[in-house]
Amino acid sequence: MYDLIKVGEHSFYMACPAKVGIVKISDSDVVLIDSGSDKDAAKKVKKILDEQNWNLKLIFNTHSHADHTGGNQYLQNLTGCKIYAPGIDAAVAQNPILEPVMLYGGFPMSDLRTKFLLAKESNVEKLTDDVMPDGMEIIKFPGHSYDMVGFKTKDNVVYLADTLASEDTLEKYHIIFAYDVKEYLNTLEMIKTMKADCFVPSHAEHTSDIVPLVQKNIDKTYEVIEKIKSILQIPLTFENLLAKIFTDYNLMMNAAQHSLVGSTVRSILSYLKDEGQVEFHFENNLMMWKKA
Repeated sequence: MYDLIKVGEHSFYMACPAKVGIVKISDSDVVLIDSGSDKDAAKKVKKILDEQNWNLKLIFNTHSHADHTGGNQYLQNLTGCKIYAPGIDAAVAQNPILEPVMLYGGFPMSDLRTKFLLAKESNVEKLTDDVMPDGMEIIKFPGHSYDMVGFKTKDNVVYLADTLASEDTLEKYHIIFAYDVKEYLNTLEMIKTMKADCFVPSHAEHTSDIVPLVQKNIDKTYEVIEKIKSILQIPLTFENLLAKIFTDYNLMMNAAQHSLVGSTVRSILSYLKDEGQVEFHFENNLMMWKKA
């Protein structure tokens, strides 16, 4: 854990729960892809950079979730580097309270204002093509977050951000966070067609053959969708639906999981409603969901 892993002539990552990509853009200068989950992870990144005599020039956040932006403040204060993130995610990374606000749907209680969901503030600008170093390109990966992106390097390495969960994570948790389910599935299908010498998912092992893991993520997503439709053979409130999902998958409920999994289930309901596969009505002032 926290070792430097080389995956291309110029491309590396720090092995940690949410991988930090490191790409050399000159003999001495590097850019980071994400910054780690917190100050402690950022310190380990800086230690690696110092050991290699590398100078941090830029940080590119793939998206605004706290486990990818948690090291921003420490590294920016230490080095003065600029930080960029895509689209709406730039605004959330600049104003990190928006992440637990979005998940909870109101002002988040203290249980949700932890480093797991709430990163430290940093100065983040909107990512555009004109700030990209030569040989690096932005790849749009919408679905998991608002405007999530990944990156392709000149040595043909693709950093996949949070597009994929590992097999172990799929087996343990089953429900993988998605903001826009339709776009998420489209992104997964697109990744199946990509070619690269190495793919680096943030939460799974790097590989030259990404298709099997992509298919497992697609299959699991459709499994959860079908489970929700099956449960909704009878009308249920959202809370009763969520409780049934947790029970069936033997998951443990807490405030963070209620918000994270609950947000994904709401996104699935929106997807199914827009596809005409579920519907809702109000009964005794309760919103009741049912398969269409």
